[in-house]
Amino acid sequence: MAGAEEYLGKALAIAQQAAETQLGAIRVAAELVAEALADGKTFWVFGTGHSHTLAEELYGRAGGLADVRAILEPGLMLHEGLQKSSLLERLTGLADVLLEINPLESGDVLLIASNSGRNAVPVEFALGARARGVKVIALTSLAHSNATTSRAPGGQRLFETADVVIDNCGVPGDALIKVPGTPEPTGATSTLVGALLLQALTVEVVTRLTDRGQPPNILRSLNV
Repeated sequence: MAGAEEYLGKALAIAQQAAETQLGAIRVAAELVAEALADGKTFWVFGTGHSHTLAEELYGRAGGLADVRAILEPGLMLHEGLQKSSLLERLTGLADVLLEINPLESGDVLLIASNSGRNAVPVEFALGARARGVKVIALTSLAHSNATTSRAPGGQRLFETADVVIDNCGVPGDALIKVPGTPEPTGATSTLVGALLLQALTVEVVTRLTDRGQPPNILRSLNV
């Protein structure tokens, strides 16, 4: 087995592992979100680098919750340059600026996606949000985080700052497949598994709110 076949087999195995082991965390996270939305509070989502795509997975998506606020800071995304995004997500103090311009408040819930969980911005954003009374859900790779050190001044990694941790079960470095003759492995899984877990979270939130007699607003595809 090699090439695409090897990747598909190993990636699906990681997705299956995540589905089997993270259901409890998803249910806990969904209850936090459902409680916040039922109380008229806000569900925020945030990510840097490629992880910003997971924030977008929950924002403006057909079948998704209409009442989601995504923090999509252009410099922390990729369209202004990979090097710029990589350097900015390590910048101490930038999270404080983002917290000033995004009105997170006590009772809200914030989901932060960061595969490594080591960079300053997601860690400091989580800490600043919790100091404001916000519950924090982390979507991260525990294997990657535990294999590295933090770039945040306090030395924490994202999973150490969150109320609930959802593990994408990915390998350190994210890429799965070592092709003979190439210097680095290829075939990342954090986005595909992360999206799977977040869609499961969405369905669980919708189910819980509906069971409360408060069915949420769900977005319908504009192309239907």
